[in-house]
Amino acid sequence: MKKILVILLVALVLIQFFPIDKNNPAPTPGMDLLKIKNTPEATATLIRNGCYDCHSNESKYPWYSNVQPIAWFLKDHIDEGRKELNFSTFATYEPKRQAHKLFEAVDMIEKGEMPLDSYILAHPEAKYTEAQKQQVIQYLKSLEKEIRVLNDLPAETAKK
Repeated sequence: MKKILVILLVALVLIQFFPIDKNNPAPTPGMDLLKIKNTPEATATLIRNGCYDCHSNESKYPWYSNVQPIAWFLKDHIDEGRKELNFSTFATYEPKRQAHKLFEAVDMIEKGEMPLDSYILAHPEAKYTEAQKQQVIQYLKSLEKEIRVLNDLPAETAKK
């Protein structure tokens, strides 16, 4: 048993020498959703607090991003979040994809799936009150509708 604990401790120390890349891609204000849509500051703050660490190129890496294997999990989560929806490159999406991503974001927020509970534990500012949640939802819905109308796209319906 003692050997196993020593091996685990050595392994834990050794993996600390394999840090994650914490470099964010260069900012692109002309492509960022909040900038191109002139989002009201109060709403922009809510979206930044609840979404931007994982869904933008503006991730802030907390102290625990220096501890392996937690940092690997965190980096994977950020990479997956950016792959799914990146607000920093939103303008590069085709209008149909923009509308669909906003529809999905609203759906996830309405269901309480976003922001993630695990994220809220470490970032209490990401926990929306019911009024804040509705503010974000209504704003994202209005953007989705605007994109659909401007591009003559049909409305989506929720999947069951």
